[in-house]
Amino acid sequence: MALTVTNINTLTLLNILNRTATSQSGTLTRLSTGQRINKGADDPAGLLALQSIQRELISVDAAIQNDQRSDAMLSVADSALTQLNDLLGQIQTLAAQSSNSAGLTASEIASNQSQIDDAIASIERIVRTTEFNGKKLLDGSLGINVTGADATYFENVRVYSRDPNADSNTIRVTVNSVAERAKATNFATTSASEATTIEVKGRLGTQIIEIDKDENLSSIVAKINDVTALTGVYASQAGGAASAAVDLYSSGYGSAEFVKVSVITGDTTNLKELNKVGVDASVTVNGAAASADGNEVLYSQNGLNLAFTITEAFTAGTTETFTVDSSGGATFQLGTDASTRYTLGFDNLSPRRLGSKSVGGFLADLKGGGAAALANDPATAAAIAAEAQKQVATLQGRIGSFQKYQVQTSLNAMTATKESLTTVKSLIGDVDYAAESSELTRQNVLMQSAISLLGVANQQSAQILSLL
Repeated sequence: MALTVTNINTLTLLNILNRTATSQSGTLTRLSTGQRINKGADDPAGLLALQSIQRELISVDAAIQNDQRSDAMLSVADSALTQLNDLLGQIQTLAAQSSNSAGLTASEIASNQSQIDDAIASIERIVRTTEFNGKKLLDGSLGINVTGADATYFENVRVYSRDPNADSNTIRVTVNSVAERAKATNFATTSASEATTIEVKGRLGTQIIEIDKDENLSSIVAKINDVTALTGVYASQAGGAASAAVDLYSSGYGSAEFVKVSVITGDTTNLKELNKVGVDASVTVNGAAASADGNEVLYSQNGLNLAFTITEAFTAGTTETFTVDSSGGATFQLGTDASTRYTLGFDNLSPRRLGSKSVGGFLADLKGGGAAALANDPATAAAIAAEAQKQVATLQGRIGSFQKYQVQTSLNAMTATKESLTTVKSLIGDVDYAAESSELTRQNVLMQSAISLLGVANQQSAQILSLL
């Protein structure tokens, strides 16, 4: 090859050197940022995937925060409801104890009444002050609104949940057959011929009653009714006549109610052993059969979950309606879009709302001087306390179910989703430090080689010029 003076070799080496420097700059950027894709030119398709995943991660993070806050709110409500349940249990115990007036002095009953007054005051305070982030939880502020429920036919209409995206719902209720108490007729038609011990058993419990020889029937009725709060069974005489037969009834309606009388010792001829069970109402709601527990009806369909009590005025073969409005309640978003929204209703649990007319009144009536105070009607007081406890326990169960099976499962699912998305994002966008470090080493070697060869090329030109 001829010796010539040219810069072709130099230009070639400079071009290689520039390309190596550019590659080295990219490697250094990736190593310093930790990201494989730092601009669109690095990987256009990968950048689109990363942006899509990032949008999903933002939504998932928001859903996780929502679920965490919802879980905290429901925990506050659950703790308050636990306290209400405990207080109502104590009230029921005090009322049941006071039903046994023969075994308590007037001062003891007055002391029990004072405790009940304090417990009701505590319930009022808890309902008034339980809140989360400035929102009252138990005073009815977060209740789902109902209109058109005629009090003649409906009591205690409670909407536990509804579809937040649905319009108002008209609820058509048809009673096919009414609920019945457990009824045991002709327990006694004449006085006992000898001293007799009987056992009276009902839904609330069992009591032993001693009946004297030749004790009149009205006295037997009084003894059975003295322990109604403990058994759930009361006695009456047909037509109210003193000589009429004694019939026994359950205090409530439905198949859960029963009346069972056993003669332990004594007269088994004039005092009969009986065992009777109540009957639940048969009800259809919007054309579909609904579950019933006595006169309490439970309905759940298309995201709407509610319960109500039909009164004795609601006769078989009749239809009445009310409307569940598309307003009220606490709406939670469980996932990343509006389709995961869920509206939960929090009933008003004040003493003026706990209880029902069907059991004789409301919790506020148990206060001293009230219609169901211990000095006036301890049996009704116990029944009202039991109904109030049932209502609070039902709401607590609904909230607990929503918290466990909706909020916490959503939180677990969103957390798992975030983990998966973060893994995918890392696979697409994160730099492989081992590979990039090796590449940087290779590039350093190439840079040093190119620089050395550039010096050699310059020396070659100088050597040719020296020939002149």
